[in-house]
Amino acid sequence: MIKLIMTWNIREGKEAEYLEFLNKDFARLLLSMNIHPTDAWYAVWGRGPQVIAGGVAEDMAAMETALRGEEWQGLQDKLKQFVVDFKYKLVEHTGSFQL
Repeated sequence: MIKLIMTWNIREGKEAEYLEFLNKDFARLLLSMNIHPTDAWYAVWGRGPQVIAGGVAEDMAAMETALRGEEWQGLQDKLKQFVVDFKYKLVEHTGSFQL
């Protein structure tokens, strides 16, 4: 399995809209691309990104197909209304916490 690891910081003043998007649309949009959410972490203090979220796909081909699609671009565009410093990477899924 291949894991997509995403990180970002929530825009100041956009917390309520961000949480609404997260609760209503984020997981649904990932699932529509055959990326299955695995974890989400919110940092209360410390250095680094405020949010780390992950999802997995069956293999690299499936993940690449998902990330080339219009749905992925739409998810990023929507998310970026509420967050800054959005980054992502792909790693081999180990089944445990990954950065």
